[in-house]
Amino acid sequence: MNFADLLQALAESPSNEVIVPDTWAQGRAGYGGLVAALVYQGMRELVAEGRPVRSLAITFVGPVTPGEPVRIEAKILREGKAVTQMLGQAVQNGEVMCIVQGSFGASRESAVNVEAEPAPEVRAPEQITELPFIKGLNPDFLQYFSVRWAIGDLPFTNSRKREIGGWMGFREQEGPLDAAHIVGLVDVWPPAVLPHLARKAPGSSLTWTIEFVQPQPELNGTDYLLYQASIDHARDGYGHTSARVWNQAGELVAISRQTVAVFG
Repeated sequence: MNFADLLQALAESPSNEVIVPDTWAQGRAGYGGLVAALVYQGMRELVAEGRPVRSLAITFVGPVTPGEPVRIEAKILREGKAVTQMLGQAVQNGEVMCIVQGSFGASRESAVNVEAEPAPEVRAPEQITELPFIKGLNPDFLQYFSVRWAIGDLPFTNSRKREIGGWMGFREQEGPLDAAHIVGLVDVWPPAVLPHLARKAPGSSLTWTIEFVQPQPELNGTDYLLYQASIDHARDGYGHTSARVWNQAGELVAISRQTVAVFG
């Protein structure tokens, strides 16, 4: 099942449950970007039209086990004149595995209008070799994504560069891409601190905040997005990173921040 299939499976489930297949595994856990996207999708269904998502604050509490049902729960915390505050979570075997607090807001008139900074200049995606998916070497979920590294060094290369990034997209046609797909794409990238390691060691997100620029540019299933992440600070097994996402036209799409744990 591809990404769109799993979103659809949740939408059609009378119990708000979905099973993350083994092909979407990330080590012993289900892919975090998929889990967060499923929670967002459950929240989105309860929000009134005209209130696009502005930000999601995601905490990964525990690993979702592939092959077992996970229930998506969502509720409205407060609904104001323009903003709806939401809480969503993924629950498996009675335990909360992921918590998402979301803000959805209608546009309003304002005198403030500041354009985003331009995207970095990198080669076009078709000019960069796609990273191959190698079963047993890469996490299983990577088979669904196309990643083309353009900024910084690969993980575990003893690099001292602060930035990583490149182009990201889906291998299969997903139809129009929305915020759920963007969540799924952004988490494809490894923590920006991993290139600083000289040997392989795990790293994982603890908390993740992603903000969406509105109105969102239209994206289809074959579009690539450009990702650039920078290390703000890293020490004592934790790293703090910030990132931005642009479309191929150079329009800012999303802003991301993560606190990651690194075991090496």
